[in-house]
Amino acid sequence: MSDDRGLLGGAGAGNGADDAPQVSLITQYVKDLSFENPNAPAVYQWQGQPQIEVQFNIAANSLGDDVHEVVLHVQVKAVAADKTAFQIEVAYGGLFGIRNFPENELQPFMLAEAPRLLFPFARRVIADTVRDGGFPQLMLDPIDFTSLYMQQLDAQQAQAMAPQGSA
Repeated sequence: MSDDRGLLGGAGAGNGADDAPQVSLITQYVKDLSFENPNAPAVYQWQGQPQIEVQFNIAANSLGDDVHEVVLHVQVKAVAADKTAFQIEVAYGGLFGIRNFPENELQPFMLAEAPRLLFPFARRVIADTVRDGGFPQLMLDPIDFTSLYMQQLDAQQAQAMAPQGSA
């Protein structure tokens, strides 16, 4: 099995493997976390299941030649009887060491594969925070980031090919 400790400046194997694409998750972290329970304690008396609204966004930044940050922003809002039961926002980040990666594959990795790797951990933070807020633990459904990335790419290509109106 390959040892990825040399990704950011360690000694290479000397067998030509130094030119092979390398990706390493250096660290992951909660960058920002907010939980609101605006109708406590009355919310614990409400009947019925709240409607859960989930939104997410992905940000990717280059921090240097071989280091990139990907941040998965997730917002969850639970609404019952037109009132907010709870609202949580988390920005969950990861630092990725990337070396010898084909330029045309970098964006798909940053916007599809990296969020796929981070999501289970962001999901756990959300579940634990909602539970700690006095509600049943919320386990978000898995998200197919690759499919969403491909849909977004197709939409951008379709928009680019559409005739532009005169200004």
